[in-house]
Amino acid sequence: MPKYDSTREYIAARQAGDTDTTSRIVSEVTARFNTRTTDGTEITELYKANQSTPLADPK
Repeated sequence: MPKYDSTREYIAARQAGDTDTTSRIVSEVTARFNTRTTDGTEITELYKANQSTPLADPK
């Protein structure tokens, strides 16, 4: 179970083939990392979800 809500939402979006939502989440998490609002664990978890969750065909 992912620690971050953003990762759970990202996985659900990938499984649904929702590239608009996945792009939004990546942008938000990246912005938090770049401004040091997060320590890097969130973006690491998101990266691992990206690598382990196939993108479904868009519906």
